[in-house]
Amino acid sequence: MRNIKLTLAYDGSEYAGWQVQPNGPSVQACVETAIEQLTQQRSPVLVAGRTDAGVHALGQVASFQTDSTIPCKNLQTGLQRFLPDSICVREAREVSSAFHATYSAVQKRYRYVIHNSTVPYPFLKKYVSEFGRPLDAERMHAAGQELLGKHDFRCFESHYPNKATSVRTMKELTVQRTGVWPVWGVLEQAELSSQKSATREFITVDVVADGFLYNMVRAIVGTLLEVGVGRWTTNDVQNILAGMDRAQAGPTAPACGLYLVQVDYPD
Repeated sequence: MRNIKLTLAYDGSEYAGWQVQPNGPSVQACVETAIEQLTQQRSPVLVAGRTDAGVHALGQVASFQTDSTIPCKNLQTGLQRFLPDSICVREAREVSSAFHATYSAVQKRYRYVIHNSTVPYPFLKKYVSEFGRPLDAERMHAAGQELLGKHDFRCFESHYPNKATSVRTMKELTVQRTGVWPVWGVLEQAELSSQKSATREFITVDVVADGFLYNMVRAIVGTLLEVGVGRWTTNDVQNILAGMDRAQAGPTAPACGLYLVQVDYPD
């Protein structure tokens, strides 16, 4: 039995999320149907992170087991034939039987994109969060550093209590203003410094952790937005984290601005 790892990108705006849902189409259903059509076998698909309705992915990772002998290069192109244009197979490769898309992951990177302008762009409305009031990205970044390290993040969790634990380790939180946002990689500081401030209408929030709670990134962004408009300070963020009360944190930011960028696994 072969174990196949898929790296996927998708536009989540037309889906009810990754997981199969009774209330609308899901990315999971599309991928599993494509696998069955190509291999003539039903293969349950495991996934690194169950993205919510409207959330996008640039580097989602899934895995499935199959008896098919189709080479990985042909698996990639073959699956694409049966998938809608909103889902892209970036890579297909065979991995060891021990690989598990969910449990083998060591960290994930999410990116939240804010269009900080009084003039919203209609063709971006599904892919960024529009915010018309001026934001101080440097203050947002400074406040975000209070979340680094190992903490109980239940104050940013929509459905607490969960079945396991709300403790996670935050490894990076970067807020930066930019004229464009990087699709596949990370925008370097040299690129940022070369851009004129008047044209830097976008703010990106990159968050890297060993795992995430339900709506955690969007709740963190909603909290940092309160800092960005000057309503809250770094001390307020400290108190919110220590208080472990979701009602004290900021609102849940819209799903359309969120991207699962990358999932890392042990070498």
